[in-house]
Amino acid sequence: MNITGKKIGFGLTGSFCTLEKALAQMEKLAFLGADITPVLSYMVDSTDTRFGTAQYFRSRIMAATGKDCINSIVDAEPFGPKIQIDLMAVLPCTGNTLAKLANGITDTPVTMAVKAQLRNSKPVLLGIATNDGLGINAKNIGMLQNMQNIYFVPYRQDDPENKYNSLICKMELFLPAVEAALEGKQIQPVIIS
Repeated sequence: MNITGKKIGFGLTGSFCTLEKALAQMEKLAFLGADITPVLSYMVDSTDTRFGTAQYFRSRIMAATGKDCINSIVDAEPFGPKIQIDLMAVLPCTGNTLAKLANGITDTPVTMAVKAQLRNSKPVLLGIATNDGLGINAKNIGMLQNMQNIYFVPYRQDDPENKYNSLICKMELFLPAVEAALEGKQIQPVIIS
């Protein structure tokens, strides 16, 4: 599928150790001609960590997309009624965000953008990065996998020896997952080894 000109919302949430890889996927989308609207969780927008400063990530996003980041619920609310997009991707999607989406909680710019996209019966693609995916968040992943218009980047255990509940999406499958979600399909297999 050609994604040139496709309007894609790209939400980033606070799995800071995976933000660089997520930004690389955003840059690939931009290179392929997608029209990307970046949406940041409050944590990504304001938190400096050992993985980089909030300003560094905002600058990288601006360079890739040519757009300012949406970083408030008020600015994310027009998704759906006014800002029409073909796909809303959340990469990385933390366990916190998974739990909010599964339970209808809309208290961040990213969850608001997802809610607005689902209101229009349009696809949402989630790229998991969570330390509790096989723990307390397993039920939320199951609920979301059973919801209409929600798709997943295939995922696997992150470090089965040391972090046995941790799940992470396979970043290299993000672009194929985007293409599949735009066609209303879930790339298979969802769970990989």
